[in-house]
Amino acid sequence: MPQKTPRIHIPRKTGKARIRVRLQPRASKDEILGWKEDGALWVRVKAPPVNGAANAALVQLLAKHLGVAKSKVTLVSGTTARNKIVEVQGVPEPVLRKVLDGHQAHAK
Repeated sequence: MPQKTPRIHIPRKTGKARIRVRLQPRASKDEILGWKEDGALWVRVKAPPVNGAANAALVQLLAKHLGVAKSKVTLVSGTTARNKIVEVQGVPEPVLRKVLDGHQAHAK
């Protein structure tokens, strides 16, 4: 089965990039593993999914890798689910793809 294109969407209305994320909490380390075949970005964080700790760790990790302030990364949906949508402000799509494509695990 061919790999789908990584899912980064930038609505014209907001100009903010939206990224589908599959989050794995309680991992051994914080890391971005790459794009899954379904187009979601696979991310693992050490924090447990308790009181928003895993979501906060996700935002912090993405902000660090993208070189933006944490306030520019917002969790749009999926606060209590593993599948999330994250919105990033102030980073053009080609830059997002370049940075995130550097993590090429292509997990299934």
